[in-house]
Amino acid sequence: MIEYQNIFTKVQVDAPDYPGVPPYGSENDRTKGVTHSYLAGKFGDAQIGPIYLGPIGVASLFTGILAFVLIGLGMMASVDWSLGEFVKQLFWLGVYPPAPEYGLSIPPLNEGGLWLLCGMLLTVSIMLWWWRTFALSANLGMSNYLAWAFAAAIWLYLVLGFIRPILMGSWSEAVPFGIFPHLEWTNNFSLRYGNLFYNPFHMWSIFFLYGSAVLFGMHGATILATSRYGADREIDQITDRGTAAERGALFWRWTMGFNASMESIHRWAWWFGVLTCVTGGIGIILTGTVVDNWYLWGIKHGLAEQPEF
Repeated sequence: MIEYQNIFTKVQVDAPDYPGVPPYGSENDRTKGVTHSYLAGKFGDAQIGPIYLGPIGVASLFTGILAFVLIGLGMMASVDWSLGEFVKQLFWLGVYPPAPEYGLSIPPLNEGGLWLLCGMLLTVSIMLWWWRTFALSANLGMSNYLAWAFAAAIWLYLVLGFIRPILMGSWSEAVPFGIFPHLEWTNNFSLRYGNLFYNPFHMWSIFFLYGSAVLFGMHGATILATSRYGADREIDQITDRGTAAERGALFWRWTMGFNASMESIHRWAWWFGVLTCVTGGIGIILTGTVVDNWYLWGIKHGLAEQPEF
């Protein structure tokens, strides 16, 4: 049945523009233009727009773009404003937090103050976007599951750049802005505190991370594989289970050893995604504040073996 591989042969319906459910009292905050993209239709809905921003969305985009531009300018300054060097070294450039001697004080811009400013603007942008997500859900009569899942990611972000540095008494404990500087910070953080792999909350975070990939991948594959039986109408299959739901559940029982219904798989996936960030944040916040060396902690609690010399 190779001819029925609908991830490649998706039928795109040529339909009139549909603006969607009107947001109550906020109709004028939506863009008016609507376009259709064949490429976008291969992955999802071919219609693009209308887009809703509103005052909160505009403020979030403004502060986020401002933070992004300031980070770029800080990177440019580190290579003497050379555009060629900026492009050449982009992956290695970064904006770094203040040195340890500054503690939690506000240093000059070129000694970590820019990092503080960018972090403040980025945090404001993210929090405004969360507010927008929550408000739009309420506006459309939806539950706020998306906002709370987003809050889990924000928790991890705040732990890394705000909560833990305050508990440690120094902004220098925070993560720098930049691609490789961020990765180097992660590596050095693990080495400094005795290998983060022995942190049980890090273990849980990785478990939920990989589990999320498996759950989301299998769920998407199951719906695509049974869409010929109407599996894409998941709400109908929840309230009036048909052959698509039955076949999908049977497939899961045979391959995974447990049943996942059209409804329960979304609960599984939501919890796995949320707990990835929640447990990761707990593991980070305990590092250096409660546990100074995770390897020694692991030896003490039977997680690691005592080395023999």
